Amino acid sequence: MAASLRADQWRHLNASARAWADARPDAAAKHRARCQEQLDEVLRIEHCWAYPGERLLGALREALDQGDAASFARYAQKISAAILSGDYRRDEQVWSLDDELDRTTLDALPPDIGGLADKPYFEVLVVTPSDPAQWARSKDEMRRMRRPEDQFHYAAVHAGSFEDAALAMMVNTDLQAVVLIDGFGFASRHDVPDLKAFIARHIHVDPDELRPGTLALTLAATIKGYRPELDLYLLSDRAPEALAGSDEAAPLRRVFHHVEEPMEIHLSILDGIKDRYETPYFDNLKKYALRPIGTFHALPIARGKSIFGSNWIRDMGHFYGTNILFAESSATTGGLDSLLEPTGNIKKAQEAVARAFGAKRAYLGTNGTSTSNKIVVQAVCKPGDIVIVDRNCHKSHHYGFVLSGAQPYYVEAFPLTQYSMYGAVPLRTIKQALIDCAAAGNLSRVKVIDMTNCTFDGHMYNPRRVMEECLAIKPDLIFLWDEAWFGFARFNPLHRRRTAMGAAAALTQRYRSRAYREEYDAWKAKLGDRDPADASLIDERGLPDPDKVRIRVYQTNSTHKSMSAFRQGSMMLVWDEDFHQVEGPFEEAFFAHTSTSPNLQLIASLDLARRQMELEGYALTLKMTDLALKIRRAVNTHPLISKYFTVATPEDMIPAEYRESGLTDYGPPNASWAESAEAWDLDEFALDPTRLTLICGAAGFDGTQFKGLLAERFDIQINKTSRNSVLVQTNINNTHSDAALLIKALADLSREIESRLSQEGSIGHQVFADRVKSLMTDVPDLPNFSRFHDAFREDPNSASNEGHMRPAFFMAYDEDNCEYVKLASDEVDKRLRDGPDMVSANFVIPYPPGFPIMVPGQVITADTIAFMRKLDVKEIHGYHAAQGIKLIKPSTLGSRRATSM
Repeated sequence: MAASLRADQWRHLNASARAWADARPDAAAKHRARCQEQLDEVLRIEHCWAYPGERLLGALREALDQGDAASFARYAQKISAAILSGDYRRDEQVWSLDDELDRTTLDALPPDIGGLADKPYFEVLVVTPSDPAQWARSKDEMRRMRRPEDQFHYAAVHAGSFEDAALAMMVNTDLQAVVLIDGFGFASRHDVPDLKAFIARHIHVDPDELRPGTLALTLAATIKGYRPELDLYLLSDRAPEALAGSDEAAPLRRVFHHVEEPMEIHLSILDGIKDRYETPYFDNLKKYALRPIGTFHALPIARGKSIFGSNWIRDMGHFYGTNILFAESSATTGGLDSLLEPTGNIKKAQEAVARAFGAKRAYLGTNGTSTSNKIVVQAVCKPGDIVIVDRNCHKSHHYGFVLSGAQPYYVEAFPLTQYSMYGAVPLRTIKQALIDCAAAGNLSRVKVIDMTNCTFDGHMYNPRRVMEECLAIKPDLIFLWDEAWFGFARFNPLHRRRTAMGAAAALTQRYRSRAYREEYDAWKAKLGDRDPADASLIDERGLPDPDKVRIRVYQTNSTHKSMSAFRQGSMMLVWDEDFHQVEGPFEEAFFAHTSTSPNLQLIASLDLARRQMELEGYALTLKMTDLALKIRRAVNTHPLISKYFTVATPEDMIPAEYRESGLTDYGPPNASWAESAEAWDLDEFALDPTRLTLICGAAGFDGTQFKGLLAERFDIQINKTSRNSVLVQTNINNTHSDAALLIKALADLSREIESRLSQEGSIGHQVFADRVKSLMTDVPDLPNFSRFHDAFREDPNSASNEGHMRPAFFMAYDEDNCEYVKLASDEVDKRLRDGPDMVSANFVIPYPPGFPIMVPGQVITADTIAFMRKLDVKEIHGYHAAQGIKLIKPSTLGSRRATSM
């Protein structure tokens, strides 16, 4: 966000500079003063970036001091254009003072300057105690080390203190490496008290508590916690052998003695980038495509001969090109490796994914996260295990329970009836399920907590808190966090605090510390002899026993949903301290659900998505978040658009009892950024700002209708809808132009509504008001999960509600076991009133809202029927109006109950 603000400031300074250059003599002083004011604002944090550097900034200041408006405008335009376009990454000329490269710059460059345009650019932060007067010379020396064979090129930015380095690390998204030179101080030399406060909000370090000589290592740990992808190097005059083996040096990639040869540091920096840049599978696939291979296997499309030589499908080759066909094969030899038994490039790619996403292990999925979820469920569950699961989770979880024989214990998310959607499951509800299972003597059977984070609509759990309090009741629980929409979250510190892998790492470190053991001992003494599963403790903040707790966390993410991967690209991330117990079942589940002929391009795209996110994910995720906030602000503050369209705020989407901070919306004027960050740390639920619930009901559009209108008329594609809203999600692909397209569409539609209403009489106004009322007020209540029929319960009298869904599911395969009743028939009302129970034979999933309102074995109640009768959606999986609701016959249920007793 700082990078976006910086670009805006330079753009505004450029505009003011042009105005000064074009001003009449009597107005020049006013414009010059304006330029001085804006330049002062720009320069407050400009030291955090390598470009434009001391020479250009010095020339800019000199032009201003001398009143040279033309030169000031020329330099301001040059810098602003280079920052906005990114030309400083690939064109050395924009670093020079004049239109042509000056002699000094030419002497500092190697002879292959023209090749820099093709080399990825990054910046290196050098934190040093040296005099700032020496920094320009140091930068020139680093530039002279460039070699034609270098794969990348970089520029250095210097910082002289802990605070300056922390600020640069947070705001400079071009940084890829940090060189720490022992001896720098803590406090910034710059007089920016508000920026000091900004740093303090994000970096919790008390300089008074630091041990002598530990500042560099403390900064290394701080940087690694905030931006784990950065490579860190330490130059110290202490004994490097002893230092390199210490726990404090763990975040460092390499330790150098202070007098080490500079070229070694240069090569180490490039080598670190190379490790992240390498895509083992994709790199080999490119080599494979260049080889003259004869294919005698079952894939005629490979090499493209059946296409380019065809009289009828030659256009397929023209459309897709040669590379995608040359890079196809069904072989696992020649370095292509096997997804089912990886030993080469795929194995290396998976190890790189684990590193990038902060996991202990990673597996690549090529059938989407629907399959990834089924793999994990089947791997960690066996028949009879209980899974506490959000009833509104993706259907793949439900089918996973059918396949594994696990018994779901459905828990309900808080409802957002006004939008015909659910939020997320309160922690108290999850804990109550554990307590009920303990009361029924079934706690030992509870194997997994299965939740969606974040939800389709952006509700983010606080995984650290959920896992800690649940582990206090049962310390060996497994957690499956479906982060299908949230894979990008690893790569910025705001979202990372709400991720499964981030929580697993934090809790692992926490439970191993002496401070936690002391905290636990105090809590245990307060608890006395009471069992953590005691119902009276449900509102207590529980703590797990550090001698018993196991961190067992699985995360699935749809890489294709938020990163640059082809459709169906998915990942399974593992942080399981007892993975050895499930490694065999996991492999079996992986074999069961993974094709023996996976798409090679898809695997390569997963490799590339990891590369991109590890090298520029920080910049991309901050940009998409900033763009979403700008869209939110533009819609909700527009005097006309906001009459008919609004973006729901955290206050709208999360009940007050789950927002302990009281935060109502993100950013000024609603809350400071410090308060927003604190809310993400403390609140039970937070709302992902990149997921915008755009309310369209006040404009008279239902979600499905509005989705079609946006696509057909404005070429705007969205995904999810509700009764009166659509979901707009920003991602790393979006630009300011995309945002402008959306705002323009909303403005055009708002003007059309205004114009139409102005030409209509009272009847027209009433028709519009009635339509809005039907969408915004007369909304159906959302049905909760009722219960499993007693025939599918081991103990019908138990306080817990788990049930055997698998036999109910397969019972429906035999049509003799089933019957149908029409939704609008009197038979339905009679059965609801007098019995016998109506029991669903299959999953019924309307879109929207997109979750099962009936599952196999569930008793259908009046609220579910009322909801279905009010539905006006076209797509309902598992229900055909011509047949009616598919039920298990009462006689079948009776015989099932008799045989199960």
